[in-house]
Amino acid sequence: MLRLLVLGRPPGGPRPAPLGVRSRARPHLRSRPGTGGPRPRRSSLLGRFRLRLALGSALAVMACTSAAASPGPPPPPSPLPAPAPAPASALRGASAAADFPMRIVAYVANSGSGSVSAFDVRLDKPVGTVKVGTGPTGVGVAPDGSHVYVANGVSDTVSFIQTPGRKVVATVPVGSYPFSATASRDGRRVYAANWGSDNVTIIDTKSRKVTATVPVGELPHSVATLPQGTAYVTNSGTNDVTVLSKNNRPGPRIPVGDFPSGIAASPKGDRVYVADTGSGGISVITPATNKVTATWAVGTAPLGVGVSPDGRWLYATDTGANALLIIDTSTGRVTARVPVGKTPQGLAVSPGGSRVWVTNEESDTVSVIDPSLPKVRATLRTGHHPEGIAITPR
Repeated sequence: MLRLLVLGRPPGGPRPAPLGVRSRARPHLRSRPGTGGPRPRRSSLLGRFRLRLALGSALAVMACTSAAASPGPPPPPSPLPAPAPAPASALRGASAAADFPMRIVAYVANSGSGSVSAFDVRLDKPVGTVKVGTGPTGVGVAPDGSHVYVANGVSDTVSFIQTPGRKVVATVPVGSYPFSATASRDGRRVYAANWGSDNVTIIDTKSRKVTATVPVGELPHSVATLPQGTAYVTNSGTNDVTVLSKNNRPGPRIPVGDFPSGIAASPKGDRVYVADTGSGGISVITPATNKVTATWAVGTAPLGVGVSPDGRWLYATDTGANALLIIDTSTGRVTARVPVGKTPQGLAVSPGGSRVWVTNEESDTVSVIDPSLPKVRATLRTGHHPEGIAITPR
């Protein structure tokens, strides 16, 4: 899901070259109006969209540089102690059966094959594939489970998938390079973070029409929504988070760590967790004050994040270490690292919290983790380059 690594660029300055390029073709650039920064031409969309984060040595150097520049808490010791006991919601038996009724399905966006893979969460088995737009990355789900929303980065659209029958019922044009599509807590809106146009498109889910396009920071990546009706947007290019009001107006910009990407809110909406991929940490925002109240050093390059239903555990994919991190939200301490596939990206937590699903982009797989053990329960094949993932709530 992460394409470019933008470090140290002043606002309005030119966008630096990416550290890693998957496409063989070099993107053609033109001046970006009003800033002088480069912007790719439409003919090079696919090449620009396939840009990847250079893992390994580049991330290691970056992490070391960031640590030296900004003293902070040391990373968790290795070897790690045994994980804390799992919450009651993660126990097996009757609670596990309630967690997995037949209609609960995981949807995985395959950016390399223009499709979404569907899996039965109870049985850990594939149940179908849905063709969507080109370059799908982010996936969101309606609170009632009736629809899934897919951001198609190259097509500049959001696909609405009706979950009964798993078919595309609408395709809505949005901004440039949408990375994510996230539903509001009341299900009335979908927020598409447009990486290429520095704004967020808001779609009314009933009419399936765009109702607003809101400017945010540079390179918006992901969105978290709160019960109060507000939304928080990570801006990878300006190292901050934009707060959107209930009326879709941009509010405060909250400084966080380097290259913020994934973001998730607690079930109650009293905390927002930001994956600072460039600095290897998690920024914790308190919505009551819109301030960062804690910063946790957790890994090499945390990317996707998710919260357990009881709010006790934070899960993060460490794309630089091929692992899932399990973090105690009361202390910020990493209690376990679970090895998964290559270049893990997105994650989703099952409704009862007893499973965590992780997409592995370079392995073309999804890992199903039991966090109470903690270990991988199953590894399932997906389409090419799986990235975003969402699980229907019921």
